[in-house]
Formats: sequence, C-alpha cells, structure tokens
Amino acid sequence: MIGSLIVGALIGIIAGAITKKGESMGCIYNIFAGLVGSFVGQTLFGSWGPSLAGMAILPSILGAIIVIAVVDLLFR
Repeated sequence: MIGSLIVGALIGIIAGAITKKGESMGCIYNIFAGLVGSFVGQTLFGSWGPSLAGMAILPSILGAIIVIAVVDLLFR
C-alpha cells in the first residue's frame, strides 16, 4: 500500500513536470493524479513497459497527464 502511494506520487510529479503544473500541485494532488492516472492510463493504453508496485509506468504517466489536463480544464 505504501509502495503504491510512493509510486503514485512519483508518477504525479513526473506528469506535473511534463505539463508544467508541478509547481501549483501539492503532495496530495500528486498522489491523486498518479493513482487515478495509473488506472486511466492502464485502462486506455494497457499494461506495457516496466512496472512498479503493480503500475505500468509509461501508460500511468500518460494517464496522469490526461487526469491533470481534465482537472485543470474543469477548475481553471
């Protein structure tokens, strides 16, 4: 469980850096974006590439970018 939270936070941080929203996102939002993004990414793109804590890294980052974009669009 803790490993999933850590990997989710790292995925959220990477996605935030790619979208240039990392400075405005807090720790909880990074974890949220990483975990939800992992679910979205693996649902849309499958489970390919390397994985940590049961999350495929590359699809999870793509999913987190989508989640960040949608949340930013809704709460802009």
